Amino acid sequence: MKLNIPFLSGAGEKIDSAFRIAVGNLAGNIGLYKGNSGCSTTPCILAGAHYPEPWVRDASFNSWYAGFVAPDAARNSLMAVLSSDNTVDNPGNYWDQIIWAVGAWADFLHSGDREFLKFSLGVVERTLNRLKKEEFDSTDGLFRGGACFQDGIAGYPDAFVSRDRRSGIIAYLQNPPDGAELVPVGMGLPVKAFSTNCLYYEAMVIADRMRGILNKEPCHQAEALSLRNAVNRYFFQPETGTYAYLLDAPDTTVRQEGLGSAFALLFGIVPKNRIAALIAGTHLTPQGIPCVWPPFERYPKTGGAYPRHSGVIWPQVNAAWCCALTRNGCRKAAVHEVELLAEKADRDKMFMEIYHPESGLPYGGLQEDGSADIVEWESSRCQTWCATGFIRMVLSAYFGLQEDTDGLTVAPVLPENTDEMTLADMVWRDTSITFTVKRSHRSRLAVNGWTAEKIIPAAGCSLQVEIEVEG
Repeated sequence: MKLNIPFLSGAGEKIDSAFRIAVGNLAGNIGLYKGNSGCSTTPCILAGAHYPEPWVRDASFNSWYAGFVAPDAARNSLMAVLSSDNTVDNPGNYWDQIIWAVGAWADFLHSGDREFLKFSLGVVERTLNRLKKEEFDSTDGLFRGGACFQDGIAGYPDAFVSRDRRSGIIAYLQNPPDGAELVPVGMGLPVKAFSTNCLYYEAMVIADRMRGILNKEPCHQAEALSLRNAVNRYFFQPETGTYAYLLDAPDTTVRQEGLGSAFALLFGIVPKNRIAALIAGTHLTPQGIPCVWPPFERYPKTGGAYPRHSGVIWPQVNAAWCCALTRNGCRKAAVHEVELLAEKADRDKMFMEIYHPESGLPYGGLQEDGSADIVEWESSRCQTWCATGFIRMVLSAYFGLQEDTDGLTVAPVLPENTDEMTLADMVWRDTSITFTVKRSHRSRLAVNGWTAEKIIPAAGCSLQVEIEVEG
């Protein structure tokens, strides 16, 4: 099993320290796992120290954020969450099945493996076709289902709390409250979420990108455009310039969703003339972007209490938001998100699952637990997607690294108090790359001494990339 350890120096003491911790948390969470498809036990990237499984969404985020560090385990994780018919298997959180496309596309960007790309296209299209039959609503052109990673009831309005007050939104289907109206097709959740519809759009775009590389005719363009238009038509809030979190949900408040906003910016769903207003209008807490804002009102507000799935800090959300800020020219704000998470990791010597939005301390948040009470949950330790998310945040905010099908581009920024920063031994497409960024009187990118605009991989070789930045 390959494990490619990158080394960061010069980004600042806490950033460098947190980067080492992130790589360590990722490596420490690789374990043996037997997937749903009946495949043999293989090394996979487990969700965290307290979660001995990959999970569809975790496998996909980890492949996207830092799959190049442990490429074999990252791919094994994607394979482990497939069913025997090679579609994505995730009945408990079925709306998260579609994010597998993002993880598979990231695998191709890291590896360049066309055979796995061909296999992935089949998985994505079979999964898309099934979900279109089960969860697509032709009346508005949107997909039903919960929000990305939001399986906890603390991320949903009161009307979705099951009669037995269990912690998961899926319990709404299994023990629905009085007056519940389930959809007669698919799994039955009537709600539509911003992040999930953004992911369906991206899955369609990815499927056509895969088709193009495999010399197949694209066939998802029209439906992707229709979905993007529907997202902008129904979720956009013109009075604030932001997007709603949920539709078809009995709620008294229009809420913002961190992942939804990040995905919409990253995937090109937001029209250019709306980007600045969306970024400016997005609510931030003292510890960065919350998963959902404002928190749901049924939870106690005394003593700085917040719900588990609304109002608190989930670092994989901050990572996506950081990348979206970088992509749209907001580097100072992106670096700030990195600094906030580095402070926490350096303090705790690990990446925790969830943090308090004001204090920044590990905090699991309030949520139902199947009893009459709302209780405080645990924030699990060494959570993998928080660690891989931090690695991606550094690559994005500090190095401006962008992956494409034929190479890498970088647009680094140096911290104020350093004149040189290095990322050594990053392996991408079997090419070992060391980036050295120096402050200079000019701007220049050189690969092995030759001026270049793009970093082209050369399998089995080592590349020394020197970047001079002005100022």
